[in-house]
Amino acid sequence: MKDADDATLVLEYKRSGKLDYLAALYQRYMNLVYGVCLRYFDAETSKDVVMQIFEELIAKLQQHEVQNFKSWLHVLTRNHCLMKLRSMKNRENREISIEGLPVMENDQFGHHENGTSMESHLQGMEKCLETLPEEQKRSVDLFFLKEKSYREVADITGYDMKKVKSYIQNGKRNLKICMEQQNASEA
Repeated sequence: MKDADDATLVLEYKRSGKLDYLAALYQRYMNLVYGVCLRYFDAETSKDVVMQIFEELIAKLQQHEVQNFKSWLHVLTRNHCLMKLRSMKNRENREISIEGLPVMENDQFGHHENGTSMESHLQGMEKCLETLPEEQKRSVDLFFLKEKSYREVADITGYDMKKVKSYIQNGKRNLKICMEQQNASEA
Protein backbone atom coordinates (compact mmCIF):
# COMPACT_ATOMS: atom_id res chain seq x y z
CA MET A 1 0.00 0.00 0.00
CA LYS A 2 2.88 2.39 0.78
CA ASP A 3 4.32 1.87 -2.71
CA ALA A 4 1.03 2.66 -4.48
CA ASP A 5 0.75 6.05 -6.16
CA ASP A 6 -1.76 8.68 -5.01
CA ALA A 7 -4.27 7.98 -7.78
CA THR A 8 -4.35 4.27 -6.92
CA LEU A 9 -4.91 4.96 -3.22
CA VAL A 10 -7.68 7.45 -4.01
CA LEU A 11 -9.35 4.93 -6.31
CA GLU A 12 -9.06 2.10 -3.78
CA TYR A 13 -10.45 4.28 -1.00
CA LYS A 14 -13.38 5.39 -3.15
CA ARG A 15 -14.04 1.81 -4.23
CA SER A 16 -13.74 0.12 -0.83
CA GLY A 17 -14.31 2.93 1.68
CA LYS A 18 -11.49 1.46 3.80
CA LEU A 19 -9.74 4.09 5.89
CA ASP A 20 -6.42 2.22 5.56
CA TYR A 21 -6.06 3.56 2.02
CA LEU A 22 -6.96 7.11 3.05
CA ALA A 23 -4.63 6.95 6.07
CA ALA A 24 -1.70 5.79 3.90
CA LEU A 25 -2.40 8.61 1.47
CA TYR A 26 -2.85 11.28 4.14
CA GLN A 27 0.32 10.19 5.95
CA ARG A 28 2.33 11.25 2.88
CA TYR A 29 1.05 14.82 3.07
CA MET A 30 0.48 15.37 6.78
CA ASN A 31 3.58 17.58 7.03
CA LEU A 32 2.32 19.69 4.11
CA VAL A 33 -1.09 20.06 5.78
CA TYR A 34 0.54 20.92 9.11
CA GLY A 35 2.77 23.50 7.39
CA VAL A 36 -0.22 25.20 5.78
CA CYS A 37 -2.06 25.20 9.13
CA LEU A 38 0.93 26.84 10.83
CA ARG A 39 0.51 29.83 8.53
CA TYR A 40 -2.84 30.47 10.16
CA PHE A 41 -2.68 29.03 13.68
CA ASP A 42 -0.32 28.23 16.54
CA ALA A 43 1.25 24.75 16.80
CA GLU A 44 -1.42 23.24 19.08
CA THR A 45 -4.35 24.50 17.04
CA SER A 46 -2.59 23.37 13.87
CA LYS A 47 -2.33 19.81 15.21
CA ASP A 48 -6.07 19.82 15.93
CA VAL A 49 -6.84 21.19 12.48
CA VAL A 50 -4.71 18.47 10.84
CA MET A 51 -6.98 15.89 12.49
CA GLN A 52 -10.14 17.81 11.54
CA ILE A 53 -9.02 17.86 7.92
CA PHE A 54 -8.49 14.09 7.95
CA GLU A 55 -12.04 13.67 9.27
CA GLU A 56 -13.31 16.02 6.57
CA LEU A 57 -11.45 14.01 3.93
CA ILE A 58 -13.35 10.84 4.80
CA ALA A 59 -16.52 12.26 3.20
CA LYS A 60 -15.11 14.83 0.77
CA LEU A 61 -12.83 12.45 -1.08
CA GLN A 62 -15.82 10.20 -1.76
CA GLN A 63 -17.78 13.15 -3.21
CA HIS A 64 -15.15 14.78 -5.45
CA GLU A 65 -13.33 13.86 -8.62
CA VAL A 66 -9.70 14.38 -7.67
CA GLN A 67 -7.09 14.54 -10.43
CA ASN A 68 -4.10 15.65 -8.35
CA PHE A 69 -4.53 14.72 -4.69
CA LYS A 70 -1.66 16.83 -3.36
CA SER A 71 -2.85 20.11 -4.89
CA TRP A 72 -6.50 19.33 -4.10
CA LEU A 73 -5.54 18.64 -0.47
CA HIS A 74 -3.61 21.93 -0.33
CA VAL A 75 -6.68 23.89 -1.50
CA LEU A 76 -8.94 21.95 0.89
CA THR A 77 -6.55 22.69 3.78
CA ARG A 78 -6.29 26.39 2.99
CA ASN A 79 -10.07 26.73 2.66
CA HIS A 80 -10.62 24.82 5.91
CA CYS A 81 -8.20 27.14 7.73
CA LEU A 82 -9.83 30.26 6.31
CA MET A 83 -13.31 29.07 7.25
CA LYS A 84 -12.11 28.19 10.75
CA LEU A 85 -10.57 31.66 11.13
CA ARG A 86 -13.78 33.24 9.94
CA SER A 87 -15.90 31.22 12.35
CA MET A 88 -13.49 32.07 15.19
CA LYS A 89 -13.79 35.74 14.27
CA ASN A 90 -17.56 35.58 14.26
CA ARG A 91 -17.74 33.54 17.45
CA GLU A 92 -15.28 35.61 19.46
CA ASN A 93 -16.08 38.90 17.71
CA ARG A 94 -12.47 39.94 17.69
CA GLU A 95 -10.09 41.03 14.99
CA ILE A 96 -7.57 38.46 13.82
CA SER A 97 -4.26 39.93 12.81
CA ILE A 98 -3.05 39.15 9.30
CA GLU A 99 0.47 38.77 10.67
CA GLY A 100 1.94 35.41 9.78
CA LEU A 101 -0.47 34.64 6.94
CA PRO A 102 0.99 33.67 3.57
CA VAL A 103 2.34 36.30 1.23
CA MET A 104 0.03 36.96 -1.70
CA GLU A 105 0.68 34.34 -4.30
CA ASN A 106 -1.99 33.60 -6.86
CA ASP A 107 -5.19 33.82 -4.84
CA GLN A 108 -3.79 33.97 -1.30
CA PHE A 109 -3.96 36.93 1.05
CA GLY A 110 -1.09 39.33 1.39
CA HIS A 111 0.71 40.49 4.51
CA HIS A 112 0.12 44.13 5.38
CA GLU A 113 2.26 46.10 7.74
CA ASN A 114 -0.63 48.36 8.63
CA GLY A 115 -2.27 45.50 10.58
CA THR A 116 -5.25 45.12 8.27
CA SER A 117 -7.44 42.31 9.50
CA MET A 118 -8.02 39.12 7.60
CA GLU A 119 -11.75 39.78 7.76
CA SER A 120 -11.29 42.95 5.74
CA HIS A 121 -9.39 40.91 3.15
CA LEU A 122 -12.22 38.39 3.00
CA GLN A 123 -14.69 41.23 2.59
CA GLY A 124 -12.48 42.70 -0.14
CA MET A 125 -12.39 39.38 -1.92
CA GLU A 126 -16.18 39.11 -1.70
CA LYS A 127 -16.48 42.59 -3.22
CA CYS A 128 -14.07 41.63 -6.00
CA LEU A 129 -16.01 38.43 -6.60
CA GLU A 130 -19.13 40.52 -7.17
CA THR A 131 -17.35 42.49 -9.93
CA LEU A 132 -16.69 39.36 -12.00
CA PRO A 133 -18.89 38.48 -14.97
CA GLU A 134 -21.66 36.09 -13.88
CA GLU A 135 -20.11 32.99 -15.52
CA GLN A 136 -16.74 33.59 -13.84
CA LYS A 137 -18.32 34.43 -10.48
CA ARG A 138 -20.47 31.31 -10.48
CA SER A 139 -17.66 29.02 -11.64
CA VAL A 140 -15.11 30.42 -9.16
CA ASP A 141 -17.61 30.18 -6.30
CA LEU A 142 -18.46 26.54 -7.06
CA PHE A 143 -14.85 25.49 -7.70
CA PHE A 144 -12.98 27.24 -4.90
CA LEU A 145 -15.54 27.97 -2.20
CA LYS A 146 -17.84 24.99 -2.61
CA GLU A 147 -14.94 22.71 -3.66
CA LYS A 148 -16.64 21.24 -6.72
CA SER A 149 -14.63 19.57 -9.48
CA TYR A 150 -14.52 20.96 -13.01
CA ARG A 151 -17.02 18.28 -14.05
CA GLU A 152 -19.36 19.09 -11.17
CA VAL A 153 -19.21 22.81 -12.02
CA ALA A 154 -20.03 21.97 -15.65
CA ASP A 155 -22.94 19.74 -14.56
CA ILE A 156 -24.36 22.32 -12.15
CA THR A 157 -24.02 25.32 -14.46
CA GLY A 158 -24.60 23.64 -17.81
CA TYR A 159 -21.43 25.30 -19.14
CA ASP A 160 -19.10 23.38 -21.46
CA MET A 161 -16.08 21.85 -19.62
CA LYS A 162 -13.58 24.01 -21.57
CA LYS A 163 -15.65 27.10 -20.76
CA VAL A 164 -15.67 26.17 -17.05
CA LYS A 165 -11.88 25.90 -17.00
CA SER A 166 -11.59 29.21 -18.84
CA TYR A 167 -14.07 30.95 -16.52
CA ILE A 168 -12.20 29.69 -13.46
CA GLN A 169 -8.78 30.68 -14.80
CA ASN A 170 -9.95 34.13 -15.92
CA GLY A 171 -11.98 34.64 -12.74
CA LYS A 172 -8.97 33.78 -10.58
CA ARG A 173 -6.78 36.19 -12.55
CA ASN A 174 -9.40 38.96 -12.36
CA LEU A 175 -9.81 38.41 -8.61
CA LYS A 176 -6.05 38.70 -8.14
CA ILE A 177 -5.94 41.94 -10.17
CA CYS A 178 -8.87 43.38 -8.21
CA MET A 179 -7.30 42.42 -4.84
CA GLU A 180 -3.96 43.94 -5.87
CA GLN A 181 -5.73 47.17 -6.86
CA GLN A 182 -7.53 47.24 -3.50
CA ASN A 183 -4.25 46.67 -1.65
CA ALA A 184 -2.53 49.41 -3.65
CA SER A 185 -5.32 51.89 -2.90
CA GLU A 186 -5.15 51.07 0.83
CA ALA A 187 -1.39 51.62 0.98
